[in-house]
Amino acid sequence: MISRENFAGWYRNRFVWVAVILLVVSAGAVVLVNRTDPQAKPADLQSQIIARMRTTLEQADPGQHNHAGHGAQQAATTEKPAVICGVRVYGYEPTEATALADVQTVYGFHLCGVAEKQRPWDVAVKLAGPVIMDVSTAPPGIQVVEATAEVMFIDRLRQMFPPKYAEPATREALTESEMADLRRRYDAAAGL
Repeated sequence: MISRENFAGWYRNRFVWVAVILLVVSAGAVVLVNRTDPQAKPADLQSQIIARMRTTLEQADPGQHNHAGHGAQQAATTEKPAVICGVRVYGYEPTEATALADVQTVYGFHLCGVAEKQRPWDVAVKLAGPVIMDVSTAPPGIQVVEATAEVMFIDRLRQMFPPKYAEPATREALTESEMADLRRRYDAAAGL
């Protein structure tokens, strides 16, 4: 026969085990829900767009994203200096895109330095400003925002960028972490 004390001990242990099982199942459910969370995909898409934008600008001839006639100084060697870029994405079209292949246009900011050997960042040729990339073409098209004799820079920016991206483009450039990464990569490319 089972005594009352033994029964109470078993009964109490059964609830402990049920609680443990429920806790493990709940934790597993939370992990699965977070993995399939639709918010995870855009963050991944954002990093893919940043990587594509940076790679495109670094592989392009500096003249394609040149501003106000600034060009890289030609060194005595025939070796073309590397272009090292930092980018910030303000947005992309279509906004409902969920894969990089679906993105057609990217609106952002770029700051690139032409990494000539032993030339410090502070005196390097730099290319910077708001940029629009047409990633639906091969190679991607690059448009920089520049003032003209008739149109001021801010007006040209508002002509080229949709309003929701033009507003941050007037205030925001690179993040601190992106700037630190840019400087580190530039120093390595310039041999500093």
